[in-house]
Amino acid sequence: MSLELHRAVAERLLEDPALVERARERVAGWLRDGSIARPYAEAWQAVLAGPVEDIARFLGDPGEKARRMRQASPFAGALDPRTRWSIWRRVREGAARP
Repeated sequence: MSLELHRAVAERLLEDPALVERARERVAGWLRDGSIARPYAEAWQAVLAGPVEDIARFLGDPGEKARRMRQASPFAGALDPRTRWSIWRRVREGAARP
């Protein structure tokens, strides 16, 4: 997901903190089945142990660690398809401008 999508997820998290519990369950599954490299799963587990506000801030962080971790995000599916496509369209249109 792009940074813009993760920022939208962060906003959604603040509106619906139940998304954090779903993300925690997903990470627990990654740790059980090994579908994601253990260091990433453990790093996400640590992030998700914090308050919702800190998790939201991390999702919008442009830093290297956050960018690397967003390559395997436990928040896939947190945005409905229409919202996702709208964000992609804005990003694409913004990138096309000189």
